[in-house]
Amino acid sequence: MREIDDASVDWMLQQELDTSSHQRQRLIRCDFGGLTASTMPYGQARPLKVVAKLHAVLFSLDDALCDEAGATAHGLAHTTSRIMRVLEAPTPAWPDDSPHTAALRAVRLELAEHATPGQLRHWTEGMRTYMSGLVWEAACRRDRALPSVNDYAAMWMRAIGMAPSTALMDIAGGYELQDQDLDRPEIRAMTEMTWTLVAWDNDFYSRNKEIQRAGDNLNLIDVLAQERDCAPARAQEEAMAMRDRVMTLFLRLREQLWPRSGVELRCYLVALGQFVRGHLDWASACARYADPYGAGEPARWWKTEPADDSLEPLPLPAIAWWWDQLESTPYPRRSQRRNDLHHDVRDGAAWPDGAGVATGCSGRSG
Repeated sequence: MREIDDASVDWMLQQELDTSSHQRQRLIRCDFGGLTASTMPYGQARPLKVVAKLHAVLFSLDDALCDEAGATAHGLAHTTSRIMRVLEAPTPAWPDDSPHTAALRAVRLELAEHATPGQLRHWTEGMRTYMSGLVWEAACRRDRALPSVNDYAAMWMRAIGMAPSTALMDIAGGYELQDQDLDRPEIRAMTEMTWTLVAWDNDFYSRNKEIQRAGDNLNLIDVLAQERDCAPARAQEEAMAMRDRVMTLFLRLREQLWPRSGVELRCYLVALGQFVRGHLDWASACARYADPYGAGEPARWWKTEPADDSLEPLPLPAIAWWWDQLESTPYPRRSQRRNDLHHDVRDGAAWPDGAGVATGCSGRSG
């Protein structure tokens, strides 16, 4: 973990992504190696180093062009379109590459050493999803009013940057997922739930940082407070309940899929859950979310039981289709399932779920 973090930080500094020494110090303290190792502990060493480099670029890009820079949709559309063309055709280099574009080009070329053409296509499409989300996010930030909860859920699952991360899971693990598996509605739902869980968890950890550094209240809590016309404290309770209902569906749907999944797909299902848990482990200790900026410990808001374990769909059209993937067989509520195989008790924090480490995944050497 330390070796991966040191390598990613050294590489990030060589790319000269940020001109501010203060910003460089903030990024150095992000622990990209810890994030990578926590979310993909099953990964092979060489691909994981590429994953950590990608994390470094995306965090820098997020701070420099998105959250804290007053970006416009027009400006981001220009920037992200250039980035996507570079990822589609990484050679030859453009003479006027920005530092972030050049760094992402380098990541794309290095990733090709570990990925098949199909995996590279999946990752490039994941980056396209992310880039389109950034433009939508910038438009939301320029609007006078916050978006609806439904629009926010659809936008933020894309703009959080999870699409390229989930596309890296089989590359890091040394196996390859097939299109027919990834295109199954149930697997698409599991993938989008992972994006959303990480996105909403990020809101809980990063809200204070965003408000203090940029006066930014584009997060689930404040969007809910506007729509419900309630105080942020009450909105946070509802946000946590929403998050736990998605987590409940994630676990039930994974249980439903498990018996009819091959080895590679099981590895992917476990990897999705591991990313959710690993992100929480990392964020709960990361200096990026400490207040103020490293002087204290980040909040640990986990509970031992879900605030809401209902299997009723959330009233959000953008994501309600996830619940359609459950079969009609009734599942008992968590309170009736004390021996649930996915209920992992560690350090008094069993919720969100600890999904474990993907095992039994044989693939290419890396």
